Amino acid sequence: MPSNTPASKTPDTAGQPSRREAFGKLGVGSIAVAGAGAVVFGYAYISPNVLYEPSLVANVGKPEMYARDSITQDLKCMVYVVHDSRGFYAIASTCTHLGCQTAWNLEQGIIACPCHGSKYNTRGVKIDGPAPRDLPWLRMWINEEGDLMVDRSKVVAPGHYLRV
Repeated sequence: MPSNTPASKTPDTAGQPSRREAFGKLGVGSIAVAGAGAVVFGYAYISPNVLYEPSLVANVGKPEMYARDSITQDLKCMVYVVHDSRGFYAIASTCTHLGCQTAWNLEQGIIACPCHGSKYNTRGVKIDGPAPRDLPWLRMWINEEGDLMVDRSKVVAPGHYLRV
C-alpha cells in the first residue's frame, strides 16, 4: 500500500544536490566569475596608463669632476661628457645604426659600438661601420648651483662648446 509521506532519497543519491540546485550553483558561479572579470577590467580602465621615463634633462655633475682632455661616459644618462682645451660638450652614447650602447675604447682613442662595429672619433664623427650618421651633440649648460646639465632632447650643431 502506498504511503502518503514524501519519498525519501535512496542511498545512491543521498548527499548529492538535485538538478535544480546544481544548475543554481553553476549560474551563481558564472555570475561571480563574470563580476570578478568586470571588476578587474574596470580597475584597469580607471587606473592611469602612464609610462614613466627618465627625464630628458640630466645633471652630470660639477665641472671640476672632469679632467681636461677627458671623455667620460655617463651610463645613467647615456651621454659622453667631453672636456678638452676648448671647453665642454656632450654627445649621445647611443649608436645611430640600431641604438646599441657604445663604449669608449681608451687604447684606440675611439668610441666603438660592440653590436655591429661602428666607430666614432672623440667628436662623434663616424669613422667606420654601418652607422648612417655621426653621434649627435647635445645641448649643455650650467645651472644655478654650478652643475653641468645636458638636454638629451635638444641636438645642437657640432662645435657648440660650453666654456667654464
